[in-house]
Amino acid sequence: MTSPDTQPITVLLVEDDPGDVVLIQEAFEHNKVRNTLHVVGDGVEAMDFLRTSQVRPDLILLDLNLPRKDGREVLAEVKSDTALRSIPVVVLTTSKAEEDILRSYDLHANAYVTKPVDFSRFIEVVRQIDEFFVTVVKLPGHIAPPGG
Repeated sequence: MTSPDTQPITVLLVEDDPGDVVLIQEAFEHNKVRNTLHVVGDGVEAMDFLRTSQVRPDLILLDLNLPRKDGREVLAEVKSDTALRSIPVVVLTTSKAEEDILRSYDLHANAYVTKPVDFSRFIEVVRQIDEFFVTVVKLPGHIAPPGG
């Protein structure tokens, strides 16, 4: 959860399941997360957003199993593009397959998180992701000023 002294971040959620989108939005609201959440429904939309939007996300939450262009392809493109590769990517997926985990890290994912089925656990996982990337990690463009 963002505290008053932390700057909100912009998050791009790449998720094709409307139910999961609602869960993540509810988790942000429940945790009183002040971050801006942009949602796209597939990998093609994700790459369009990243390449054409005036908004540059500070964090990407990426599902693996997407229509048109899957999450692995999106991850590979983001991490091979010098303009995008510094954006942290958290793979947030239902897959527990070892091959998906290994491949995601081989493609330079910053984290791999399996979506919990239980709503309260799901909320907690989203809170922990937010807490880590907003209060623990220093993101490019969000470095505190000297003395801050």
